[in-house]
Amino acid sequence: MADIEFYKLQASGNDFILIDRRKFLKSKNKRALSVFVRKVCQRKKAVGADGVLFIESSKKSDFKMRIFNSDGSEPQMCGNGARCAALWKFLDRSKETTFDTKAGEITACLNSAKSGRKFFEAMIKIKMTTPFGFKENISLGILKRKIKVNLINTGVPHAVIFVDGLGSIDVEKIGSAVRSHRFFGPRGANVNFVQPLGRGSIAIRTYERGVEAETLACGTGSVASALVYSLKREENNSQNRDGVKVKTKGGETLTVDFNRGKKKINDVWLGGKASLVYRGKIFCFR
Repeated sequence: MADIEFYKLQASGNDFILIDRRKFLKSKNKRALSVFVRKVCQRKKAVGADGVLFIESSKKSDFKMRIFNSDGSEPQMCGNGARCAALWKFLDRSKETTFDTKAGEITACLNSAKSGRKFFEAMIKIKMTTPFGFKENISLGILKRKIKVNLINTGVPHAVIFVDGLGSIDVEKIGSAVRSHRFFGPRGANVNFVQPLGRGSIAIRTYERGVEAETLACGTGSVASALVYSLKREENNSQNRDGVKVKTKGGETLTVDFNRGKKKINDVWLGGKASLVYRGKIFCFR
């Protein structure tokens, strides 16, 4: 088997290995892909990443993106991963693209870009699939106490918990307990801890299933948190365009724009930077 060419990209501190499966790793064996992902995502022992983006052929869009978490599991969608996949496509000098995911078709556009000797960075906006399954103020027994949890699916299921003192929250301990609660079924949910910062602005920390740890940012989690924050605001009585700024643990502030009605959301866009870190080759290993 030939060496595998890859791109290393990151968005808001979420880092990914991108491989074009139209050229490499053409096998349809999902188990073999999962094993490969677990090996190549190991920090210090391999390339290291939060996940792997596989590019595949699509009959209706420019390409298909599949995302595998570092534990080898395959979620339906990843917002930061989608921005990285769009950046990879924009290396061919295009400024707009559509691509398939398991959560549906994603549209991405290039806002602005700059290039340097060592990296390529761009502001990218992606149109998310329509969210669904919003439920609020569900009481769950977590670590011998009751916690109010809000739910929404933005391509993957998210629990959103509003807190004070975000910096002191034990995200690993509480997030793990919520993520695996029986209420979410066997696949669990991502868990977002959110602190409002003022009108139209929130800070967020996220425990991601599949990575099984806190990450520097989560795109679908940022969208989920922004939407729940907006839906729960008292002034939400009529249809209008809304936007929320989301400050991530990695330091970047993402933008989430959408049409908002009473308990309804559509036309959702996630915006932020993505960058190409480097290109390389993986010398095949078993």
